[in-house]
This record gives sequence, C-alpha cells and structure tokens, in this order.
Amino acid sequence: MNVLKLKKTTWLWIAAGVAVLAALAWAFSPRPVEVETAAVKQGHFEQSIEEDGRTRLKDRYTVSAPVAARVARMVLREGDPVAAGDVVAVLTPVMSSMVDERSAREATARLKAAAAGVERASARVARARISLQEAQLEKERTEKLAGEGFLSASKLDAVRLAQSGARRELEVADAEREMAVQEKAQAAAVLQPAGAGSSSTRPLSVRSPVSGVVLRVPQPSEATLAAGAALLDIGDPQRMEVISELLTTDAVQATAGRRVVIERWGGPPVEGVVRRVEPAAFTKVSALGIEEQRVNVQIDVSNPPQAWRSMGDGFRVSVRIITASVEQAVLAPLGALFPHGKGMAVYRLDGREARLQPVEVGARNNNEAWLRSGLTQGQVVVVYPPATIRDGSKVHVRTP
Repeated sequence: MNVLKLKKTTWLWIAAGVAVLAALAWAFSPRPVEVETAAVKQGHFEQSIEEDGRTRLKDRYTVSAPVAARVARMVLREGDPVAAGDVVAVLTPVMSSMVDERSAREATARLKAAAAGVERASARVARARISLQEAQLEKERTEKLAGEGFLSASKLDAVRLAQSGARRELEVADAEREMAVQEKAQAAAVLQPAGAGSSSTRPLSVRSPVSGVVLRVPQPSEATLAAGAALLDIGDPQRMEVISELLTTDAVQATAGRRVVIERWGGPPVEGVVRRVEPAAFTKVSALGIEEQRVNVQIDVSNPPQAWRSMGDGFRVSVRIITASVEQAVLAPLGALFPHGKGMAVYRLDGREARLQPVEVGARNNNEAWLRSGLTQGQVVVVYPPATIRDGSKVHVRTP
C-alpha cells in the first residue's frame, strides 16, 4: 500500500516538472513579430519634382501717360475687354499752379517792369526811325552835290554806309521792342487765374496697343499724373504661363521639353511643358530661415484655354515636373525599402516567415519605388519593418 502511494506521488512530481518545463519553454520561446504587409504590384510609375508656382501672362502691357497731364475718370475696369486702337484714357492739360500773395506782388512788379521795357523799346524804335530819316536826307543832298562835282566819291560812300547803319539800328530796335512785348505777356500770364487750360486745347486720347482684357487700373478716379505714370495694365488671358522657383539641384533635371502637371489651382489638373530654365539663380530664404539657391523655370500650358478658363494671372498653383515615366513597372511601397550593404533590400513574406530579399531600385517617388529586379508582381513585402525582425523571423501579420 505504501509502495503504491509512493509511486503515485512520484508521478505527480514528474507531471508537475514537465508542466513547469513546458511553461518555461513556451515563455522563453521567440514570439512572432507583428508586421504590416503590402503586395507588390505592376503599373505606371512616375518620378517628379513637386514645387509651388504662380501663373502670369506671357505678354503684359502697361499703358502709361506720355506727358504730365490730368487724366479723366477711367471708364474701364478690371476684366473689361479692349481691342487694339481703342481709347483707354483721355488726358487734358494740367492746371496752372496757384499764386500766393507774395508771388502775386512779385509778378505784378515784373509786369510793370516789362511794360516799362516795352515803352523804352518803343522810344528807341522812334529814335531809330528819325536817325534813318536824317541819314536818308543826307544821302540825297550828298548825291546831288556829288553829281555836280562839288564832293568826292569817298564822301558819297560814307553817307551811304551811314544810311545802311541807321536802317540796321531800326531793325535792332524793332527786335528789342518785340522781345519786351513778349516779356510783358509772360509776366501777365503768371497773374492769370488757375484753370484747366484753354478751352481750345484738344484732349489727348491714349489708345490700347494690343487686344486683350484690363488686368489692373492703378488710378480709376480723375487725377493729375506725372509723365510715365501707369494708367492701366492690359494682357491676353489666353496666353498664360507658369513660373516655378526650383532648387538648383532639381532644376538640372527639369530640362526644356519635360512634361508638367499643373494642379491645385482650383480646377482639374492641366498639362504643361517646360519651356525654359533661366540661366541665373538667386538666393531665397526659406520659411525655416535657410538660404537656398533657386532658379525660375518657365512652363507653357499645353491644354486649350477652355480647360483653364478660370485660371487668372497671379494664381498660386502646384507643379509636378515629370523626370521619369515607366509603363508596366514593378512597384513596391517606399516604406518597405531599407539600406542593405551597397544597395537596398526588403523583407519578403514566405509563409509565416520573413525572408531578406535584395532588390535593384530604378527610381522612386514620394510613395512607391520602381524595382528593376528582386521581386515580381503579387509578392507580399513587410512595410516599415521593425528593428527586431531578422531573416527567417516568424511574423504575424497585423490586421488593420
């Protein structure tokens, strides 16, 4: 009886030990790594440079005042169509400046002095006429005596020259009197009341150089403008381009002829093409305070104007300059790639295990990578592999 009882106790201890060993083995055995997975697919791949841009008209004309004048109130407003040769503004002469009391007294004194000058010049003219008459009488007497032989020929020549000199003196006196009359008129003009000019002065009509629409009217109300002041801007909204400031490292890839997708302007995406990369770069400080070297890239809009009719001058847009495009490419999520040796690799799902798989990357964009080799369509890869995963590790796919 005691022997049976002993055997029973022994077996109980053995069973307890086995249970403890099994629990320890289960506790210290490697657990499957929870991972997220995605399938490798085949499709169209694009690599692009994304940057903000702004629209602008290719040809923008600023109509300005050719002379200092007073412009009438503008009839045209932003968005109004105009044709080449249409009158867009009417200019009239500017008003004369106001004269204060001191200036008026000075002008009155100058007017009186000018009037006295006219009288003095008139007296000089009268005296010159008398001198000319005396010279003419002396010439007549001398010619008569010389004809009778009482005077020499030299005396006659001297009298004739004296008459010619008297005539010249009269001409000089007449010119001085005319000068004095004009000075008097100039002094009198200063005292005229301020006005918009003579009623006989014709207004100057400013015409549009091209056909288009009015883009901006800086001065819609009547005003006095200096010569060269802008009256309005005119342009053709159907001739639109996009300007984007690219980093110089990206601009090297944005060569002329590259396809561009213009997005986020408020309408459907619009196709474009790079026309020119400007040769000179400039320094621009980013929002983070970092100095960047950027260059302007000019982009032509390829779609007909009906597709972007609502797009106006100065709109903010987003551009995608396509630098690589591959059809039927093997695509893997960008989050599945990680550096391995001198290249890249992924963890491929093989049943319940993860297998290290080196891959050759052709190009990548913000979301996907184009794989030249290493994977095929339909294979499943681990996305954002955790640090604990290794080649051959057991994995457990996390359900979303």
